[in-house]
Amino acid sequence: MTPSRGGAAGHGRVATLSDVAREAGVSLATASRAINGSTNRSVREDLRERVLAAAARLDYSPNANAQAMARGRTATLGLIVHDIADPFFSTIAAGVTEAADAAGLAVTLANTEHDPERELGFIQTLQNLRARSIILVGGRQDDDEGNRRLRDALAAYQERGGSAAMVGQPILGVSAVHVDNRGAAAELARALHGLGYRRFAVLGGPANHLTARERREGFCEALAELGSPVPDEAVVPCAFVRDGGYDGMKELLARGLDVEVVFAVNDVMALGAMTAARDAGLDLPRDLAFAGFDDITALRDVTPTLTTVAIDMVDIGRQATALALGEGGGEPQVVIASGDVVLRESTPGPR
Repeated sequence: MTPSRGGAAGHGRVATLSDVAREAGVSLATASRAINGSTNRSVREDLRERVLAAAARLDYSPNANAQAMARGRTATLGLIVHDIADPFFSTIAAGVTEAADAAGLAVTLANTEHDPERELGFIQTLQNLRARSIILVGGRQDDDEGNRRLRDALAAYQERGGSAAMVGQPILGVSAVHVDNRGAAAELARALHGLGYRRFAVLGGPANHLTARERREGFCEALAELGSPVPDEAVVPCAFVRDGGYDGMKELLARGLDVEVVFAVNDVMALGAMTAARDAGLDLPRDLAFAGFDDITALRDVTPTLTTVAIDMVDIGRQATALALGEGGGEPQVVIASGDVVLRESTPGPR
């Protein structure tokens, strides 16, 4: 039986490109390229035929405006980050700009200041500017409604001919580079335990921040398996920024716990925590050891040098750009970025 107008869209509603993509079993970006065309990316013939067949079944009428925009997008790549002052984001941005320059694209940078509403607004702004691609950089929040709104905004952008990718948890329906936060934090915990440390504390970041949660849980789960569980009172929630680490360390010291080493779930938090410990009169690392995560370039000037998990942030930026420009294939791709534990002066082993 041939579906009535609207087909799988249901209830007589006019079918959308999203309906066609779902019917054909392909991504929205692939469906858009198959129907609307693209100046920079072709679709495999079998996929194109599948999309066109689905469109015929649903009696889908292409959006002429979307077709025009797909062919008329500017040589601009939009990069949306949470905090460009944070070396994590600026180093990834360096990789993005390097790859974009090689592709003949200019980068438009937007800084959300950790505000989800600004992130949504920037997607719309870049759509209005007809940016060819958008890259979102930053861990996601445990917020179903907020994530749904972002998915919808990115889907609408792609339906109008753009392409997108992200660095972070792959939950927005676009290709992603995802750091193995949980696994790398577990390796760090095992390395510190191997040095002889047994009494740990964690500056854990915000409870609903998925990157902070992955690192916090990976670290604590590994220590529990090793027989050195981190007490609940030794896990301090705090903001995922330098001042969050400073304030979290002050709170930890006020609790008066017997701790040998503090793990902060990112390096900028670790730097803030080390300053707070020094302000309290502690001698580092003699009185207290520290570890972080990311291996930001600013660590080169820190004394004692900080033990951390090194991730190649420039390469992450390059990979995210390749995904955004469609080099990973027609369907959304997930690239896992690994991390390497680097032991430095801040964790000499317990006295």
